[in-house]
Amino acid sequence: MILGQTTRKNFTQNPKNDILSGLTVALALVPEAVAFAFVAGVDPLVGLYGAFMMGIVTALFGGRPGMISGATGAMAVVMVHLISKGNEVGLALETPIDNLGLQWLFITLLFVGGIQILAGVFKLGKFVRLIPHPVMMGFVNGLAIVIFLSQLGLFKETVNGEKVFMTGVALWTMLGLIALTMAIMYGLPKLTKKIPAALTAIIIVAAITILGKLDVSTVGSFIRDGGGEGLQGGLPTFQDQIFGLFSTLQGHWDLILSTAFILAAVGLIESLMTLNLVDEITETRGNGNRECIAQGGANILNGLFGGMGGCAMIGQSIINVDSGGRGRLSGAVAAIALLCFVLFGAPLIEQIPIAALVGVMFMVVIGTFAWSSFRIIRKIPLSDAIVLIAVSAITVWKDLAVAVIAGVIISALVFAWKNATMIRARKRIQADGTKTYEIWGPLFFGSIQNFNSKFDVKNDPDNVEIDFVESRVSDHSAMEAIFNLVNKYEAAGKDIKLKHLSTDCKNLMYKASPKFKEVIVEDIDDPRYHLAADPEKFTKPLSEYNI
Repeated sequence: MILGQTTRKNFTQNPKNDILSGLTVALALVPEAVAFAFVAGVDPLVGLYGAFMMGIVTALFGGRPGMISGATGAMAVVMVHLISKGNEVGLALETPIDNLGLQWLFITLLFVGGIQILAGVFKLGKFVRLIPHPVMMGFVNGLAIVIFLSQLGLFKETVNGEKVFMTGVALWTMLGLIALTMAIMYGLPKLTKKIPAALTAIIIVAAITILGKLDVSTVGSFIRDGGGEGLQGGLPTFQDQIFGLFSTLQGHWDLILSTAFILAAVGLIESLMTLNLVDEITETRGNGNRECIAQGGANILNGLFGGMGGCAMIGQSIINVDSGGRGRLSGAVAAIALLCFVLFGAPLIEQIPIAALVGVMFMVVIGTFAWSSFRIIRKIPLSDAIVLIAVSAITVWKDLAVAVIAGVIISALVFAWKNATMIRARKRIQADGTKTYEIWGPLFFGSIQNFNSKFDVKNDPDNVEIDFVESRVSDHSAMEAIFNLVNKYEAAGKDIKLKHLSTDCKNLMYKASPKFKEVIVEDIDDPRYHLAADPEKFTKPLSEYNI
């Protein structure tokens, strides 16, 4: 009963808001899907079908209610080489095949989906939690800049067959409509939050341009300028022909598989980062592994039914959340409305001015950018500031996946370097002449050199103890360093003992070499050790131990 209530709540947290925000998102999805289809070099309907299938599957089965998925620029850029190579091969065949690159894309998406499903099955989605906050801030800042720059192409018009930036009346009209859209989105929530500001702004601006018969760029003119024939189309159809084209892949499987892995990685990183961001905005928790599986299933469906695939879309997700769409119904409505535009509403949707959609996206940019980063940049550690700026720059220069991976690597290296310098060794001589080294700090590959420098094998007494109660052996490099140290002391004819190793550390070292059983002290009456080694055995209150 409780599970049923939870499912219904996730699906329709607020039906009115979910439906209206879903319609807003659907309107914003149209030019985005079309634009990304042009980037990839495929027909606009392929992009629209991709947005529909990604949207409906992830809305119903994904790990984050309210998050929107569709055709994205990050993945479209990766597809370009695959599609152009496929078209080249298709034309060179004895019996030429038109648009073979598109068929290769459908085949590739089957592998993309399989990889993403495996990522979910093996619970790799949880690794998004390892992304540091400076990387997240750099990610949203870079993404806001990318969204802003992507809108600049919409300020172009076709003159004598060439795309040039607008000037004069056309430019000022565009800017005026954008400003009006942004003003409505900014001011309306201050009057009432019962009506979604973005949808209201689009309707008002569209009415002004249609009734005023203004000569402005519209969704329809945008599609036709790009070489498309319009939005009108039918339902997606099963692409059974791709199973007869596997023979054309001979000698090109490396391209298919490498592109599949890149697309899967880009899609998962962008989706999980978006999920994390929406989690923060809504103060709820999504399921990264479930999202991986849903994304994979949606991409397989795209491959089978002729969509270009995709992943989560941060801009549309933020539009949805800001418009009140928090349940799964909002994403489902957006996807279904998008398909209805293709089937029935193409003439009407094609009249929507591009300026209204650009205004909505500019407000998304303002809402996405982490303006607080300017305030804290001088207050955070220099390494975090470098990571934040680097991730932002790489996002704009390359893509989101490369930026996030680079940011995590930089952060990990900084963390490893700082911890490598934390290793300490307190030295004391016991009453019986035994020299004790009390190790403090993490012992891992980065701290090995400092660890080795703490010991004086030549001048130490015959009996030496190394106490690890305030340290931890973390990896194979650490075990190897201890093993070499033991060998040095034994080669010098000296007795060495290792104390206070945790249970898991001892088990690893026993597996590495039986020699450790001779030097590790097992019987230790020290509650600090039992707490660290096996907390379940440490049953009495800490105050009852004489520590």
